[in-house]
Amino acid sequence: MFVLSERAQDFIVRSKAFIQQEIEPVETQFWHDVHHLNVDGDWTKWSWPAQLEQLKAKAKAAGLWNMFLPDPVLGAGLSVQEYAHIAELTGRSLIAPTVFNCNAPDSGNMEVLWRYGTDAQKQQWLMPLLEGKIRSVFGMTEPEVASSDATNMQATAVVEGDEIVLNGRKWWSSGLGDPNAKIIIFMAHTPDPSKDRHHQHSMVLVPVDSEGVTIERMLPVFGDYDAPHGHGQMNFDNVRVPVSNFIGGAGQGFEIAQGRLGPGRIHHCMRCIGAAEKALELMIDRGMSRHAFGKEILKLGGNLERVADARVAIDQARLLTLYAAYKMDTVGNMAALTEISAIKVVAPNVLQQVVDMAIQIHGGAGVSRDTPLTAFFNQARSLRLADGPDEVHKSMIAKLELKKRGYGRKKPSEQ
Repeated sequence: MFVLSERAQDFIVRSKAFIQQEIEPVETQFWHDVHHLNVDGDWTKWSWPAQLEQLKAKAKAAGLWNMFLPDPVLGAGLSVQEYAHIAELTGRSLIAPTVFNCNAPDSGNMEVLWRYGTDAQKQQWLMPLLEGKIRSVFGMTEPEVASSDATNMQATAVVEGDEIVLNGRKWWSSGLGDPNAKIIIFMAHTPDPSKDRHHQHSMVLVPVDSEGVTIERMLPVFGDYDAPHGHGQMNFDNVRVPVSNFIGGAGQGFEIAQGRLGPGRIHHCMRCIGAAEKALELMIDRGMSRHAFGKEILKLGGNLERVADARVAIDQARLLTLYAAYKMDTVGNMAALTEISAIKVVAPNVLQQVVDMAIQIHGGAGVSRDTPLTAFFNQARSLRLADGPDEVHKSMIAKLELKKRGYGRKKPSEQ
């Protein structure tokens, strides 16, 4: 089931070597430079160290670029399952996804444009994204409604003549603070009484510098602004763009979102697994190098059992995620809904649990910036909300299980 082609194995081997040889030796200093360069909250002055472009150039020259995209010309042409192994490797590093141009939300936005964009949209926005010249933003979550139900969306995209008029507020829009962010995919309600509620939302391309777009603030996560990437709040006040800026046409937003989130969840979950592996390694090395009460601290209390628990949990999460990827490749996203929801629950929770164990073993160092553990914990806890909270995915799994037993179907009298 999980057999990899020689080509995929080659990408995996080369990606692993690049991370070990080019990224890991400089990553600690890189993030030190990031924190020195950027004043938290003052997003207008955020910038990346020059070393990022140098690393990206090396990755591009090595052919380790856009590996998430299944297109054999524009990307690596790997299947979802094949790329999943690379996503795991990149999850061990906080910068590797960006170095390989495989980072969120850009990878999802690029896939949307690749699948649903017009030739003109691809030329104007997809190609610069694929080249790593610009960054992008995805605007879906809103501050005034329970966004776990996307049909609550209040932002609007209304057609007036040959223009789309956009109004509404979005927040937790990742990448909004990036100095290279140039384009927003804005999801909004396009009212149409003739259509059901899942065909009344649209995705619209909006340049960041459009008149009426206001970036109101960056939002800290556990006190960290994630500079210079950032998660921002933005307001759209009668923003006007051409009708040609619809992606896939008016009312296609939910269909596109499902296509976008399927592979994206595999990427997120495998990166979680990679981060969990890194956290476990740090936990073991720390626990075996520190002594208390006459022995290594990893051998005190129930710490060895925690190592075993972490190993079992990580391997279970990996197998479940690879199985979801396999089903997506072979029978499609709709047939893999249970597995996609399951991994979205499992992988971030496993990462959260393993990182928490590692933090405990590290003591005070575990809650500092001396290790990547606080960033991994931030990632895990945030992902339990992003792309649908745990509860929504569990509800989906339960409904599908009931449906298998014949419950939840409409009665003949209701059809």
